[in-house]
Amino acid sequence: MIKKNIGKQKHIALVAHDNRKTDLINWVKNNSNLLGRHFLCGTGTTSRLITEETLLPVKIYKSGPLGGDQQIGAAIVDGKVDFMIFFWDPLTSQPHDPDVKALLRIAVLYDIPVAMNQSTADFLLRSSIMEEEYDRNIFDYSIIRR
Repeated sequence: MIKKNIGKQKHIALVAHDNRKTDLINWVKNNSNLLGRHFLCGTGTTSRLITEETLLPVKIYKSGPLGGDQQIGAAIVDGKVDFMIFFWDPLTSQPHDPDVKALLRIAVLYDIPVAMNQSTADFLLRSSIMEEEYDRNIFDYSIIRR
C-alpha cells in the first residue's frame, strides 16, 4: 500500500454531462460557501458555467469529449486532483464513454472520493473528514504476480 495525503484544502474536480450541467451548477451554488474553501477545477463548459454563475474560481480543462476527462485523470495520477464530483447522465450514451470509464477507473485506482449524484456529493461535502487531512491508500498493483 502506498499512502498519499489529502490536505485540509481539497483539490476538487467538477464534471457534468450535458443533461446534468444545470444540476451540478445549482448544487455548486447551494454549496458555494463550503466549496469556496477548496481548489476547484473541471472540464470546459461546466467550469465556465460554474465560474459565471457562482464567481468561484475554477481551473478550466478542455471539454470532456476533447480530452478534458483524460486531463482530469492525468491530474489525479499527478496528485493534483484528490476529490471528484461527477454528475453523469446514466441514460444517454456519450461519444466519449471510454474516456469516462477510464477516468472512473483512475479515480478508483488512486483511491480518491467520487460522488456521481447529488446525495453522495452532499454526504461527502458535509463529512467531518472534509475539514481534515486524510491518508488515502493506493494499492501497489506492480507487486501483483501474474
